[in-house]
Amino acid sequence: MTDSARTETDQKPRSSWVNLLVDFGPLLVFFLAYRHYSPTGDGDTLGTVAAVIKGTMAFMVATVVALVVSKWRLGHISPMLWLTTALVVGFGALTVVFHDPFWIKIKPTAVYLMFAIVLFLGLWRGKPMLKYLLQSAFEGLNEEGWMKLSRNWAWFFLFLAVLNTALVFTVSFDTWLQAKLWGFTVLSFLFTFSQLPMVLKHGMGEISKTEVLENPPHD
Repeated sequence: MTDSARTETDQKPRSSWVNLLVDFGPLLVFFLAYRHYSPTGDGDTLGTVAAVIKGTMAFMVATVVALVVSKWRLGHISPMLWLTTALVVGFGALTVVFHDPFWIKIKPTAVYLMFAIVLFLGLWRGKPMLKYLLQSAFEGLNEEGWMKLSRNWAWFFLFLAVLNTALVFTVSFDTWLQAKLWGFTVLSFLFTFSQLPMVLKHGMGEISKTEVLENPPHD
């Protein structure tokens, strides 16, 4: 094995776990912080709000740290991560200032809608904006494949925006957080898997299949 091949092999696992850390680490920090500070008894509204605020502050810090880690370990920060971080900090600040969990709960809706609008506008102009948001070039994937992938993710983001909004107004904060951490994550991975036959059909090599699974769009 040549030095270049060995280097590429060594970097692959690191890239994999770093991607997962950057994508889902901040949300896990939010969940753990909220659980740690949440009151033990039912009916303690003030205690729940205080736990949400502390969890939100931890979420904001963890998101900024993820930004730094992405630049340090992966060598770049995708536009999608920049936009997500800006909205996390913005809606997190509203949650802390107004002491209202509504803002951090509605944040995913804003993220999903923003990505959906960007992708739909790109489709209208004939540009696969997902390619630019991810800053990824999956080996062999042609323009038609990128267009179809952008279209499919645009509709999926719109679906997630509607789903999150429905949960915001119908379930408790604890139930919403459980759904956000586990349900939405599983849905995103299942949707990513469902796109593999299409991207393979449009020229993407088998080797790049792993890259798609490691770099799904996220909020």
